[in-house]
Amino acid sequence: MLSKRSFIIILLLVLAGGGYYFMRGSAPSTPAAESHGAEDGHGHEEKAEKPGHDEGGKEEAGHKEEGHKEEGHKEEGHAEGEGKEEHGEGTALSKESAEAAGVKTEEAGSSNINETIKLTGRTTLNQNTTAQVKARFPGIVREVKKGPGEMVASGDVLATVESNESLQVYPVKSPINGVILTRSTNVGDVAGDAPMFTITDTSDIWAEFHVFPRDIDRIKVGQKVLITSFEGGHTGEAVISTLLPIAESSSQTVIARVTLPNPEGLWRAGMTVRGDVVIAERQVPVAVKTAAIQRMEGKIAVFVEEGERYETRPIRTGISDSTWTEVLEGLKAGERYVSERSFQIKADIGKAGAAHEH
Repeated sequence: MLSKRSFIIILLLVLAGGGYYFMRGSAPSTPAAESHGAEDGHGHEEKAEKPGHDEGGKEEAGHKEEGHKEEGHKEEGHAEGEGKEEHGEGTALSKESAEAAGVKTEEAGSSNINETIKLTGRTTLNQNTTAQVKARFPGIVREVKKGPGEMVASGDVLATVESNESLQVYPVKSPINGVILTRSTNVGDVAGDAPMFTITDTSDIWAEFHVFPRDIDRIKVGQKVLITSFEGGHTGEAVISTLLPIAESSSQTVIARVTLPNPEGLWRAGMTVRGDVVIAERQVPVAVKTAAIQRMEGKIAVFVEEGERYETRPIRTGISDSTWTEVLEGLKAGERYVSERSFQIKADIGKAGAAHEH
């Protein structure tokens, strides 16, 4: 038998448990309820699996995102490759196309480079091979056989004159081979002391350069002069034959004169020319043609041949003259570079860059 005190404690516990369930709005559990709860629990477990499924979905999504990132990385790498092409660093050109365009290459190597003083001047007639033709005796011009621009040989008849004294007709002949520059007579004119024709031999010509006071002490007779025309791109070589002893009053320059060979008649009197007077000569280990050098994106460069591709190669240069330029960095002896028509390669690279941007 329970004591009265134990009974009261059990009763209070029962009442307390009933109140707990009463406050939760549920009755004490029964086996059926437990079974139902288990089913609910099972349903809860199914629902609990969904977060796990969601996590798997997230993993898949994460995997896709990572894959997307990898694709982005690949695209990024592709963009970097495209960036190099956009810089126009090279161009492909077959040997046939290069030959058709006149592109030529040669090996970089040692060369003699001249230290020069640059002068400007003009070509003029060689007065030693220019003749003014006059009549031997005064008289009437009966015939004129030659005119300006015609080539004549020594002994060719230019005109005939009837002498006033003898009334005999005599020929006026060319004293030299050359071209007639001027004719200042016509049939019926009176021939006297005035020149009837001016003839010059153009197989050589003079070039006269202005030497400024700062350079006069370094310019000497006998020095070699490399001559280039401003108009037609003709080049030639001569030596200083005369330094005139008088300075021009307006410019205080002294005239240095050279006799320039002109067998093909490319040089004409009155052309503006540049003269590079060679005052010293030095050999360098690596040099390229001066005409081969181009400016690419603000840098001095040449184009190096690699198979059928021409790559831009920035270089650092040293001394130079009109023909050769010393290379200090960027190109080694033996490497082939575009020596002629390098501007054609530069243009092709520019076109390729413009097309890629579009």
